[in-house]
Amino acid sequence: MPRILVTNDDGYRSEGIHALAEALRAIGDVTVVAPVEEASAIGHALTLRRPLRLETIADRTFAVDGTPTDCVNVAITQVFKGLPDLVVSGINKGWNLGDDITYSGTVAGALEGALLGIPSIAVSLRATRGEYDFSHAARTAASFAGAVLRRPLPLRTFLNINVPKGLPKGHRVTVQAKRNHVTSVAERHDPKGRPYYWIEEGENAWHADERSDYHVVRAGYVSVTPLHPDLTAYDALQAVEDLSVDNAAEVR
Repeated sequence: MPRILVTNDDGYRSEGIHALAEALRAIGDVTVVAPVEEASAIGHALTLRRPLRLETIADRTFAVDGTPTDCVNVAITQVFKGLPDLVVSGINKGWNLGDDITYSGTVAGALEGALLGIPSIAVSLRATRGEYDFSHAARTAASFAGAVLRRPLPLRTFLNINVPKGLPKGHRVTVQAKRNHVTSVAERHDPKGRPYYWIEEGENAWHADERSDYHVVRAGYVSVTPLHPDLTAYDALQAVEDLSVDNAAEVR
């Protein structure tokens, strides 16, 4: 049976990770290694300035007092003692779409797997008031996990899957949406009059693109976006070559 590592950024107690692990047990041997506490919007952070603790929660379920990226690395070196066959991160409570994936701890868990050469998937579900129904997202994740195990993606490529609320109409292969980013930071004051700040939700205005992940999930379909960690702007290479730079500045 394939060895599957399941992680997330909502913490090992999240209902989403338990639903995901249960669905994946039909296709492989599942081990959960997830943060002790919620680590949402932490991105691809590694903990380098303090030691990490690995706690056994139950059979094949472990918690790390760190980030999703920490969890993947600790799992590989201390739990699996080698590379698993698949990494699946989720199910996140709330979509991870477009430009916002750069903040996502859920996506970072899959990204770390891809960097290490492991087929990887991130799975997120639309945010909901009240109880979440993870059943459709869990089945979707298991279906794509089985497909990726049977026919691996190109090296260092992983899937970012976003699932609508309720029964999906199907799935679509998508590209990242682009959002109009407007910084919003609220200033407030404590009882002693000293200021403190809350970073608030960015402007929710997305560029129109029928193939984008945002458009597809809003239309009721599962969005499946292939991603890779190469951030090189290939279209800009010639523009950078053409820049006029004072060579003397390079040797000062």
